[in-house]
Amino acid sequence: MMTEKLISNLEELTKNYRQLLDLVRKEKQILIDANVDLINASNLQKEILIDKIQELDAHRSTYAVEVAEKLNIPKADARLLNIANHLGGSNGDKLRSQHAALEMLLKRTSELNKENATYADAAVQTVGKALDGIRETLMGQKTYQNKGKYQTGADKSGHLVSKEA
Repeated sequence: MMTEKLISNLEELTKNYRQLLDLVRKEKQILIDANVDLINASNLQKEILIDKIQELDAHRSTYAVEVAEKLNIPKADARLLNIANHLGGSNGDKLRSQHAALEMLLKRTSELNKENATYADAAVQTVGKALDGIRETLMGQKTYQNKGKYQTGADKSGHLVSKEA
């Protein structure tokens, strides 16, 4: 009974990780397009999925410990592959299969997330530079004019003070 709960939980966990991977894949294009509304919607979906995954993972941990206890496996060794080896048969195969699927999904999601972080960092730097340029333009430059007066304006180029060398 507990083994079936664990397997069912792992299947649900795998399903949610697949959805998260799909979101992270789509996120790359959203970041490239720089669509703020879509970025916000994607982030909200990711937060909801991550919360659900964390809840499922807490259940997985509980179920794994319960199954390990029934198999006389020490609590410290209540790992999926260890449980699968003790179970054997089709349930052991299912646990190994789920473990492999989860491992692959986690690895791929992590890789894509790192790539997306690079895009996000580049976008933030670009926006920061653009804001600095706008700020400079709006604040203007102070340079001396004839008669010792300041001229303020939106010019970024310098003003000729004297032709003499």
